[in-house]
Amino acid sequence: MNKMLVRALLALSLFVSGFLPALAAAPVRVVYVEWDCARATSTLVKVAIEERLGRDVELIPVSVGVMWTSLATGDADVTVTAWLPAMHGNYLRRYPDALQDLGPLVGGAKVGLVVPDYVPLTSIPELKNHVKRFSNQIIGIDSGATFMTVCEKAIKEYDLTGMILVEGSGTTMTAALADAIRRKEWVVVTGWSPHWMFGRWQLHYLNDPKMIFGAEERIHTVVRKGLDKDMPDVFAFLDKFHYRDTDQLQELMAWNEENNDDVGNARRFMQKYPELTASWFDTGAPPKE
Repeated sequence: MNKMLVRALLALSLFVSGFLPALAAAPVRVVYVEWDCARATSTLVKVAIEERLGRDVELIPVSVGVMWTSLATGDADVTVTAWLPAMHGNYLRRYPDALQDLGPLVGGAKVGLVVPDYVPLTSIPELKNHVKRFSNQIIGIDSGATFMTVCEKAIKEYDLTGMILVEGSGTTMTAALADAIRRKEWVVVTGWSPHWMFGRWQLHYLNDPKMIFGAEERIHTVVRKGLDKDMPDVFAFLDKFHYRDTDQLQELMAWNEENNDDVGNARRFMQKYPELTASWFDTGAPPKE
């Protein structure tokens, strides 16, 4: 009887010893929408966690709605691409008991309608007088983006009769912008900053007197509740992770656009800004404000 008990306990200990490392090896699941700024920051977080904390990270590109529901249900651990207080505010308020906002990782974000500088318009209401010059189109992004809903509202509020919001993606939007600029044609797109396109072309936002697109946004880190207990080292890093300013993020995005090496550019960023990188892992430093 004692031999059977010993064997059972030995089998149990082998099972547990094999099971616990599997739990410890669970990857950090980072969800993001496939915007250039979101991909750049998510990849930077992945490289930082894998190389400094030794944990595997899984990057999961999703739609905006899925990004938030996956965090709320615990199917994902973190997003570093939450635009607050306006663009994603409704999602954060929808899951107050399931999510934890760790605060902004960078400020100075903005969304709105954007035109090349050679288009001599300064405000959204002026668009209705030049509908045909824009081929009756506002070039948009993915249909699930909150931004697109706000753009539809702007079309109604500013009575832009005859203008159609064209669905696409961030990539198709910048491709259409590039083509129009090459031809010196009038074009209006759904734009946001930080974005590499502002470093490549001379562009400006159209004034929004009704504030349909809101004021300045900040990009926040949001995690699922319980991450601080399940992965305290990851949580501590995320609580301190930030950029110094939007210029740093746009610099990283510009590198990605130049060579399409997101991982290599994340390493390059950390090497260029060693003090900032060290602050993310400084256990004695306070969380980002």
